[in-house]
Amino acid sequence: MRPGRSSTPGGTNAVRDLVDADRELALLRELIQAASSGPGVEPLAEAAARMITAATGTDVCFVHVLDDAEQSLTLTGATPPFDSEVGKIRLPLGRGVSGWVASHREPVVIVGDKESDPRYLPFESLRGSDFTSMVSVPMETDPGGLVGVLNVHTVARRDFTDRDVELLLVIGRLIAGAMHQARLHRRLVARERAHENFVEQVIEAQEMERRRLAGDIHDGISQRLVTLSYRLDAATRAVGEDAAAAAEQLGMARELVDLTLEEARAAIGGLRPPVLDDLGLAGGLASLARSIPQVEIGLYIDVDVAETRLPDHIEIAIYRIAQECLQNVVKHAHASHASLTFSVGEDTARLEIVDDGRGFDTFENPLGGDEMGGYGLLSMAERAEIVGGRLHIRSRPGAGTAVTATIPLPPTPARADANLP
Repeated sequence: MRPGRSSTPGGTNAVRDLVDADRELALLRELIQAASSGPGVEPLAEAAARMITAATGTDVCFVHVLDDAEQSLTLTGATPPFDSEVGKIRLPLGRGVSGWVASHREPVVIVGDKESDPRYLPFESLRGSDFTSMVSVPMETDPGGLVGVLNVHTVARRDFTDRDVELLLVIGRLIAGAMHQARLHRRLVARERAHENFVEQVIEAQEMERRRLAGDIHDGISQRLVTLSYRLDAATRAVGEDAAAAAEQLGMARELVDLTLEEARAAIGGLRPPVLDDLGLAGGLASLARSIPQVEIGLYIDVDVAETRLPDHIEIAIYRIAQECLQNVVKHAHASHASLTFSVGEDTARLEIVDDGRGFDTFENPLGGDEMGGYGLLSMAERAEIVGGRLHIRSRPGAGTAVTATIPLPPTPARADANLP
């Protein structure tokens, strides 16, 4: 008898194996198919419980998975009607038969009278008294160690053979490998979500601080400079023509005020583009295109923008990318025609700016560079990456340049409803 296994004599009943060789192979094929179907822990556990019960002739199967903290087991898969208890049953390591198996990494067989076993811990919702015999085996994998515990139960008394236990151990190892990968995938997704939330919170905090600073500059420094400008004008008029020197000094002070006021307004615009608050992203992009002296430099820009509002941090990123890209077109592309297109899909925002200018070699300079006269596309790529997007550049010498920013959008109720069947 294996360590940790208890049983009662089988009497004169013939001992029979759970499954024959053909059914073993069929079961393993089904488990491999389930393990390859996707990265979810719960769907895999549910499919495994259902297939094991059907293939082994047992009445119920429970799959308990070790939590990420490796302190307790959670019921993750079960055959009906106990599938409603999935996620509700938690068992600390060392408690109950499953907890003992998880702690000792050894199988347990109980043929009858399990209530007398000191390791047994009944759960009323799992109706343990309805079942007589059980086998509990650890689910282990070499790279991940213990993943969980697999239990099968029968209503009628059943003697389980060593081959039965060995088969369940093999199944447990097979499930454990797939579940280990599923757990790693779940952790990776959780970390990615946490990173995305962190980035969004950081950007939001930055924007709040920029708005506060912009408001302070506007309400404080700018207003005082405007008032000072009025007073200087009044002083200039009061001095009159007899005090030319004083008027000259006042004029110089007036120029200084104008310069300081211009710098303050530029600082406000750098902290938070006011046009986004006034016109929204679509209006802001159109305003950017109109602000370029097209006739003077021989450049004409077509604009096609979607009237859609997005989260603040994404709007700012798109606006700044468009701003820098258009500046590059004006300064370096030597283009005669350009187009700015902004569109929003179900889960992505897309900004594309195309010009017919001189272009550059993207193989030698994938993100431009100072040696190319200041294309400097790296900052645009960084802005896109900060909000989870990417910047794609298509260009050839003499064939113009196309810059495309694609940014994923967070789910909203409207988008979620649109994706429902």
